[in-house]
Amino acid sequence: MDIAFYKEILIPALNRGLIMSLLLIIPAGFFGLLLGIVTGTFRAYGHPVARKIAEGYAAVFRGTPLVVQLFVIYFGLPNLGIYFNAYTAAVVGFILCSGAYHSEYIRGGLFSIKKGQYLAAQSLGFSTFKTMLWVIIPQAVRRALPGCGNELIYLIKYSSLAYIITCIELTGEGKIIATKYFRFTEVFLVIGLYYLILVTLATIGLNKAEKKLYIPGFGKI
Repeated sequence: MDIAFYKEILIPALNRGLIMSLLLIIPAGFFGLLLGIVTGTFRAYGHPVARKIAEGYAAVFRGTPLVVQLFVIYFGLPNLGIYFNAYTAAVVGFILCSGAYHSEYIRGGLFSIKKGQYLAAQSLGFSTFKTMLWVIIPQAVRRALPGCGNELIYLIKYSSLAYIITCIELTGEGKIIATKYFRFTEVFLVIGLYYLILVTLATIGLNKAEKKLYIPGFGKI
């Protein structure tokens, strides 16, 4: 085994790529979830016009491949005078795609909350907005957390598509090294190990979050 190759070339390059991957995953995960909550709420309880717009957005971004979305954002939008650098285009693409999937989990969570909760809040003088913000949505998010967590796991893995639009993250750095030194098997096995570690850490964090937010008896519908 060529230890020098791993120590001096491969690992430093992959560590650079890992930092870029995290810079993609963290904001995309956070803002994607927020977008999913807003969109899911509109899909469940919004005005008919807002509901149609939200449904259309979810249908488009859930029904088309992420790589096509990235190409449109990075290569297509400049034809309309809208320019993004590679990093921004990747983050925007991930947020829009992730938000569409989160909205489906949130919508399901909202529909699982009994109507009596809404009526009880209204009887206590809560406005519709406050009822949704403080009573309905927090419960829906708790119920949607396993699905939303699963989407975060997918985000970690499909962040590897960013290199296709020249945002060189973990997979991109590995591909450059593999192509230069013709050591594809070794390089991509190590890349796979990096992603496995990321997913494992995310899974542990999500399990802890679920336990932290668990309310005895709440999960029974």
